[in-house]
Amino acid sequence: MKRPLSYSWIRLSSELKRRGVYPVIAAYAVIAFILLQIGEITFVPLGLPNWVMVTLIVIVILGFPVVVVLAWVFNITATGIQRTGSLTQQEDRPSIAVLPFVDMSPDKDQGYFCEGVAEEILNALTKIPQLSVAARSSSFQYRAGSGDVRDIGKELGVKAILEGSVRKSENRIRVTAQLVKASDGYHLWSKTYDEELKDVFAIQDEIATSIANALLETLKPSESLAIHTTATTDVSAYEYYLRGRQFFKRFRKMDIEYAIQMFREAINIDAEFALAWAGYADCHSFLVMYVDPQANCRGEASKASKRALELSPDLAEAHASRGLACLVCEEFDGAEEEFLKAIELNPNLFEAYYYYGRTQFHRGDVKAAAELFQKAAEVDPADYQSRCLRAQILRGEGRTEEAHMEAKEAIDVVEKHIKWFPDDARAYHLGAGSLVILGDIERAKRWLHRAIEIAPDDSVVLYNVACNLAVLGETEKALDYLERAAEHGTVSVAWMRNDEDLVSLRDDARYIALLERFDGD
Repeated sequence: MKRPLSYSWIRLSSELKRRGVYPVIAAYAVIAFILLQIGEITFVPLGLPNWVMVTLIVIVILGFPVVVVLAWVFNITATGIQRTGSLTQQEDRPSIAVLPFVDMSPDKDQGYFCEGVAEEILNALTKIPQLSVAARSSSFQYRAGSGDVRDIGKELGVKAILEGSVRKSENRIRVTAQLVKASDGYHLWSKTYDEELKDVFAIQDEIATSIANALLETLKPSESLAIHTTATTDVSAYEYYLRGRQFFKRFRKMDIEYAIQMFREAINIDAEFALAWAGYADCHSFLVMYVDPQANCRGEASKASKRALELSPDLAEAHASRGLACLVCEEFDGAEEEFLKAIELNPNLFEAYYYYGRTQFHRGDVKAAAELFQKAAEVDPADYQSRCLRAQILRGEGRTEEAHMEAKEAIDVVEKHIKWFPDDARAYHLGAGSLVILGDIERAKRWLHRAIEIAPDDSVVLYNVACNLAVLGETEKALDYLERAAEHGTVSVAWMRNDEDLVSLRDDARYIALLERFDGD
């Protein structure tokens, strides 16, 4: 199968398009063709020497790079020729953070539903190119009323905040939403909806559209059509889907198994609910990656992700889900193709960059992996995983100064994360790797100990503890933890072979025996 274009070319192509270079190239090609045709027809009858035609050809060839450079630097507008703004200047565009909606239900048991409503609105807003939307993991650290919106706006780097509340009781729902200007706290828009529960989808769509209209001067018809939140019309299926999302994000085996049940129920109610199929596929992919590489889990992930794509071929999440399924099935070309398509459909989809980065790491292209992890961190500044993994890659490549800077930023993100999620073992063991890079060894050991306390039988925790011990030169302990990781779950041979943290173990007989054991499984 033909390999898809690299991510670097995708980025360059996007920037060429933004700067309007492609239309200029097309126009230049047409003009050059006409000039050469005129020269070929007229120069001989006019008795002009051959060198005149040769000169014209040379001028056309040399003029091409000049025109491309000028098109890159300058823009032709209705008001004249202007210098093209940089991406930094483009950041002056409207920006928003969507906070999780407050649960105002009588029993306070609808938190998953309230967060789901807010997240659906957030996802719809990300489909508008002119609007910058803070990532979910960044904005959902804040609760409405938990702080001054002016401070939240500064911390998230946005100009507007959407906050709201949901009261759900039997078949009725009351949603209050308000858009606040982050600079001074004044309202830009607000509305209360008191409807039947079945109307929640229309409410979400109307809120997203109202927000877009309030922040943007104009909204293209295609963008109005894109502001559609949920791909189901059945409220029961939607509720099961939201519960599944809630369990899935906890990342533990038991919770992933609960999530599978919830997504399965959503699919049983609405067999054409593409997002539920994608969630169901992702759960099985995670079980393969982090728990047990059972063949039936790989099969379920592949089948469900294909079904999600059949139902919604233009859904970025479906392509990302399919890419993840290809990754766990070690179909790396297919994974790369799907992640690139997901990025094309939604350039703000964190999962596409992050798992594409993991795919490249599995293939041994650690430089590409580092670049993709960097992009994942840009898309979601509150994500610690991509930063920690990139810091480890940079250290392994001997890029010490860059690794140190990345590790410092990673620790800042991890510290903020564990304030909200103090029992996230993954944050501690990945963060410990960055602390080792910074030379804070004692603190790194405390974090590793804390990770083991939280999840003593988690194969991912045990593997990463082994990596850190190997870096610290504690070879026998590192091998002990690697063997325990193999006993309690799955360990990727491809990842191990490319993991520079384990370089000190590669000549050890126990390590070689482990690799042979995995290869034989």
